[in-house]
Amino acid sequence: MPTILVTNDDGIDSEGLHALADAVRPLGRVIVCAPLGEASAIGHALTLARPLRLVARGDARFAVDGTPADCVNIAVAHVLHGRLPDLVVSGINKGWNVGDDVTYSGTIGGALEGVLMGVPAVAISMQRGPVYDFSFAATAAASVARDVLANGVPPRVVLNVNVPQGVPTGWEATTQAARTHTTSVLRRDDPWGRPYYWLDEGRMEWAPGEGTDYQAVMAGRISVTPLHADLTAHGALGMAAGLVQRAAGLTPDS
Repeated sequence: MPTILVTNDDGIDSEGLHALADAVRPLGRVIVCAPLGEASAIGHALTLARPLRLVARGDARFAVDGTPADCVNIAVAHVLHGRLPDLVVSGINKGWNVGDDVTYSGTIGGALEGVLMGVPAVAISMQRGPVYDFSFAATAAASVARDVLANGVPPRVVLNVNVPQGVPTGWEATTQAARTHTTSVLRRDDPWGRPYYWLDEGRMEWAPGEGTDYQAVMAGRISVTPLHADLTAHGALGMAAGLVQRAAGLTPDS
Protein backbone atom coordinates (compact mmCIF):
# COMPACT_ATOMS: atom_id res chain seq x y z
CA MET A 1 0.00 0.00 0.00
CA PRO A 2 1.52 3.39 -0.97
CA THR A 3 2.16 6.03 1.67
CA ILE A 4 0.85 9.53 0.92
CA LEU A 5 2.09 12.53 2.91
CA VAL A 6 -0.41 15.40 2.94
CA THR A 7 0.53 18.95 3.91
CA ASN A 8 -0.57 22.52 3.23
CA ASP A 9 0.12 26.17 4.11
CA ASP A 10 -3.32 27.12 5.47
CA GLY A 11 -2.76 25.15 8.67
CA ILE A 12 -3.75 21.89 10.28
CA ASP A 13 -7.37 23.00 10.85
CA SER A 14 -8.03 24.04 7.24
CA GLU A 15 -11.13 22.57 5.60
CA GLY A 16 -9.16 22.20 2.38
CA LEU A 17 -6.60 19.99 4.12
CA HIS A 18 -9.32 17.73 5.52
CA ALA A 19 -11.00 17.46 2.11
CA LEU A 20 -7.69 16.57 0.46
CA ALA A 21 -6.78 13.91 3.01
CA ASP A 22 -10.21 12.32 2.70
CA ALA A 23 -9.99 12.35 -1.10
CA VAL A 24 -6.66 10.53 -1.32
CA ARG A 25 -7.28 8.13 1.59
CA PRO A 26 -8.72 5.38 -0.67
CA LEU A 27 -5.39 5.38 -2.56
CA GLY A 28 -3.14 4.40 0.32
CA ARG A 29 -1.93 5.08 3.84
CA VAL A 30 -2.33 8.81 4.51
CA ILE A 31 -0.12 10.76 6.91
CA VAL A 32 -1.08 14.40 7.51
CA CYS A 33 1.58 16.84 8.71
CA ALA A 34 0.75 20.53 8.35
CA PRO A 35 1.65 23.86 9.96
CA LEU A 36 0.14 24.52 13.35
CA GLY A 37 -1.11 27.90 12.12
CA GLU A 38 -1.38 29.94 8.93
CA ALA A 39 1.80 29.77 6.83
CA SER A 40 0.66 31.25 3.52
CA ALA A 41 3.00 33.13 1.17
CA ILE A 42 6.00 31.67 2.96
CA GLY A 43 7.34 29.94 -0.15
CA HIS A 44 9.93 27.21 0.27
CA ALA A 45 11.29 28.56 3.57
CA LEU A 46 12.87 26.40 6.26
CA THR A 47 12.95 27.40 9.95
CA LEU A 48 16.59 27.45 11.08
CA ALA A 49 16.72 30.07 13.84
CA ARG A 50 14.55 28.33 16.47
CA PRO A 51 13.47 24.83 17.50
CA LEU A 52 10.30 23.28 16.11
CA ARG A 53 7.57 21.32 17.89
CA LEU A 54 5.77 18.27 16.52
CA VAL A 55 2.25 17.94 17.95
CA ALA A 56 0.02 14.88 17.51
CA ARG A 57 -3.50 15.94 16.47
CA GLY A 58 -5.20 12.57 16.14
CA ASP A 59 -4.70 9.34 14.24
CA ALA A 60 -1.91 9.89 11.67
CA ARG A 61 -2.36 13.68 11.95
CA PHE A 62 0.45 15.95 13.11
CA ALA A 63 1.12 19.67 13.31
CA VAL A 64 4.43 21.53 13.27
CA ASP A 65 4.88 25.15 14.36
CA GLY A 66 6.77 25.93 11.18
CA THR A 67 6.55 26.05 7.41
CA PRO A 68 5.18 23.49 4.94
CA ALA A 69 8.75 22.51 4.02
CA ASP A 70 9.50 22.04 7.73
CA CYS A 71 6.46 19.77 7.97
CA VAL A 72 7.63 17.53 5.13
CA ASN A 73 11.11 17.19 6.62
CA ILE A 74 9.92 16.42 10.14
CA ALA A 75 7.24 14.02 8.92
CA VAL A 76 9.78 12.02 6.91
CA ALA A 77 12.41 12.03 9.65
CA HIS A 78 10.29 11.48 12.76
CA VAL A 79 6.83 10.25 11.73
CA LEU A 80 7.90 7.94 8.91
CA HIS A 81 11.26 7.30 10.64
CA GLY A 82 13.33 8.08 7.58
CA ARG A 83 11.22 6.19 5.07
CA LEU A 84 10.22 8.29 2.09
CA PRO A 85 6.53 8.42 1.19
CA ASP A 86 5.39 7.40 -2.28
CA LEU A 87 3.69 10.75 -2.88
CA VAL A 88 3.50 14.22 -1.33
CA VAL A 89 0.27 16.17 -1.89
CA SER A 90 -0.02 19.78 -0.71
CA GLY A 91 -3.31 21.72 -0.42
CA ILE A 92 -6.13 22.30 -1.01
CA ASN A 93 -5.16 25.97 -0.87
CA LYS A 94 -7.81 28.65 -0.43
CA GLY A 95 -6.85 30.74 -3.43
CA TRP A 96 -5.17 29.83 -6.67
CA ASN A 97 -1.43 29.54 -7.15
CA VAL A 98 -0.96 30.52 -10.78
CA GLY A 99 1.67 32.48 -12.67
CA ASP A 100 4.37 34.23 -10.68
CA ASP A 101 2.48 33.56 -7.45
CA VAL A 102 4.08 30.11 -7.34
CA THR A 103 7.30 31.73 -6.14
CA TYR A 104 5.55 32.92 -2.97
CA SER A 105 3.34 29.90 -2.37
CA GLY A 106 3.80 27.77 0.72
CA THR A 107 1.55 25.20 -0.96
CA ILE A 108 4.09 24.87 -3.76
CA GLY A 109 6.91 24.98 -1.20
CA GLY A 110 5.63 21.90 0.62
CA ALA A 111 5.34 19.94 -2.61
CA LEU A 112 8.74 21.15 -3.80
CA GLU A 113 10.39 19.86 -0.63
CA GLY A 114 9.06 16.42 -1.45
CA VAL A 115 10.44 16.65 -4.98
CA LEU A 116 13.88 17.60 -3.68
CA MET A 117 13.79 14.41 -1.60
CA GLY A 118 13.07 12.41 -4.74
CA VAL A 119 9.35 11.95 -4.05
CA PRO A 120 6.66 12.71 -6.68
CA ALA A 121 4.60 15.69 -5.55
CA VAL A 122 1.38 17.49 -6.38
CA ALA A 123 0.22 20.94 -5.24
CA ILE A 124 -3.48 21.71 -5.53
CA SER A 125 -5.21 25.06 -5.10
CA MET A 126 -8.69 26.47 -5.62
CA GLN A 127 -9.64 29.84 -7.06
CA ARG A 128 -10.65 32.31 -4.38
CA GLY A 129 -14.34 33.06 -4.00
CA PRO A 130 -17.07 34.01 -1.54
CA VAL A 131 -17.53 30.36 -0.53
CA TYR A 132 -15.40 27.25 -0.87
CA ASP A 133 -16.87 24.01 -2.11
CA PHE A 134 -13.82 21.74 -2.08
CA SER A 135 -15.61 18.76 -3.63
CA PHE A 136 -14.45 19.38 -7.22
CA ALA A 137 -10.90 20.21 -6.15
CA ALA A 138 -10.77 17.12 -3.94
CA THR A 139 -11.98 14.93 -6.81
CA ALA A 140 -9.35 16.47 -9.11
CA ALA A 141 -6.65 15.89 -6.50
CA ALA A 142 -7.60 12.24 -6.17
CA SER A 143 -7.56 11.79 -9.96
CA VAL A 144 -4.10 13.36 -10.29
CA ALA A 145 -2.72 11.47 -7.29
CA ARG A 146 -4.01 8.16 -8.65
CA ASP A 147 -2.38 8.80 -12.02
CA VAL A 148 0.94 9.86 -10.49
CA LEU A 149 1.06 6.76 -8.28
CA ALA A 150 0.36 4.60 -11.34
CA ASN A 151 2.47 6.35 -13.98
CA GLY A 152 4.93 8.60 -12.13
CA VAL A 153 6.24 12.01 -13.14
CA PRO A 154 9.63 13.12 -14.45
CA PRO A 155 12.30 13.60 -11.75
CA ARG A 156 12.21 16.93 -9.87
CA VAL A 157 8.85 17.94 -11.33
CA VAL A 158 5.96 19.30 -9.25
CA LEU A 159 2.47 19.13 -10.74
CA ASN A 160 0.73 22.40 -9.92
CA VAL A 161 -3.05 21.89 -10.13
CA ASN A 162 -5.46 24.84 -9.96
CA VAL A 163 -9.22 24.38 -9.82
CA PRO A 164 -11.76 27.11 -10.68
CA GLN A 165 -14.76 28.12 -8.62
CA GLY A 166 -17.93 26.22 -9.49
CA VAL A 167 -18.22 23.19 -11.75
CA PRO A 168 -15.09 22.81 -13.93
CA THR A 169 -15.69 22.76 -17.67
CA GLY A 170 -12.68 20.57 -18.42
CA TRP A 171 -8.94 20.08 -17.93
CA GLU A 172 -5.92 21.71 -19.58
CA ALA A 173 -2.16 21.17 -19.51
CA THR A 174 -0.74 24.66 -19.11
CA THR A 175 2.31 26.86 -18.79
CA GLN A 176 2.97 29.34 -16.00
CA ALA A 177 1.50 32.77 -16.68
CA ALA A 178 3.37 36.05 -16.17
CA ARG A 179 2.10 39.19 -14.53
CA THR A 180 3.09 42.70 -13.60
CA HIS A 181 2.62 43.06 -9.87
CA THR A 182 2.92 46.15 -7.72
CA THR A 183 2.84 45.51 -3.98
CA SER A 184 1.07 48.13 -1.90
CA VAL A 185 2.85 48.98 1.36
CA LEU A 186 0.56 50.70 3.84
CA ARG A 187 2.04 52.73 6.71
CA ARG A 188 0.04 53.06 9.91
CA ASP A 189 0.69 53.96 13.55
CA ASP A 190 0.08 51.74 16.55
CA PRO A 191 -1.59 53.12 19.74
CA TRP A 192 1.83 54.36 20.95
CA GLY A 193 2.47 56.31 17.77
CA ARG A 194 5.05 53.89 16.41
CA PRO A 195 4.85 53.18 12.67
CA TYR A 196 4.14 49.74 11.27
CA TYR A 197 3.70 48.52 7.71
CA TRP A 198 1.12 46.22 6.08
CA LEU A 199 1.74 44.59 2.71
CA ASP A 200 -1.16 44.32 0.29
CA GLU A 201 -1.34 42.87 -3.22
CA GLY A 202 -1.95 46.23 -4.85
CA ARG A 203 -2.18 46.33 -8.64
CA MET A 204 -1.87 43.19 -10.77
CA GLU A 205 -1.90 42.92 -14.57
CA TRP A 206 -1.67 39.57 -16.34
CA ALA A 207 0.34 39.27 -19.53
CA PRO A 208 -1.70 38.04 -22.51
CA GLY A 209 -1.12 34.51 -23.68
CA GLU A 210 -3.03 31.34 -24.48
CA GLY A 211 -2.36 28.07 -22.76
CA THR A 212 -1.44 29.53 -19.37
CA ASP A 213 -2.67 28.47 -15.95
CA TYR A 214 -4.31 31.86 -15.44
CA GLN A 215 -6.25 31.69 -18.72
CA ALA A 216 -7.38 28.12 -18.09
CA VAL A 217 -8.77 28.77 -14.60
CA MET A 218 -10.46 32.00 -15.73
CA ALA A 219 -12.16 29.93 -18.46
CA GLY A 220 -13.41 27.46 -15.85
CA ARG A 221 -10.93 24.66 -16.58
CA ILE A 222 -8.70 22.70 -14.21
CA SER A 223 -5.11 23.70 -14.92
CA VAL A 224 -2.19 21.26 -14.58
CA THR A 225 1.23 22.91 -14.87
CA PRO A 226 4.51 20.98 -14.53
CA LEU A 227 7.02 23.00 -12.51
CA HIS A 228 10.61 22.21 -11.63
CA ALA A 229 13.24 23.35 -9.19
CA ASP A 230 15.73 24.35 -11.89
CA LEU A 231 15.51 28.15 -12.09
CA THR A 232 18.24 28.40 -14.72
CA ALA A 233 17.27 30.67 -17.62
CA HIS A 234 18.70 28.35 -20.25
CA GLY A 235 17.88 30.76 -23.06
CA ALA A 236 20.11 33.38 -21.42
CA LEU A 237 23.24 31.22 -21.05
CA GLY A 238 24.78 32.84 -24.13
CA MET A 239 24.34 36.28 -22.57
CA ALA A 240 25.87 35.04 -19.33
CA ALA A 241 28.84 33.54 -21.19
CA GLY A 242 29.50 36.86 -22.91
CA LEU A 243 29.31 38.69 -19.60
CA VAL A 244 31.78 36.22 -18.05
CA GLN A 245 34.22 36.69 -20.90
CA ARG A 246 34.06 40.46 -20.63
CA ALA A 247 34.34 40.42 -16.85
CA ALA A 248 37.41 38.17 -17.08
CA GLY A 249 38.98 40.48 -19.66
CA LEU A 250 39.04 37.79 -22.32
CA THR A 251 37.19 39.81 -24.95
CA PRO A 252 37.16 43.39 -23.69
CA ASP A 253 34.83 45.77 -25.46
CA SER A 254 36.59 48.09 -27.85
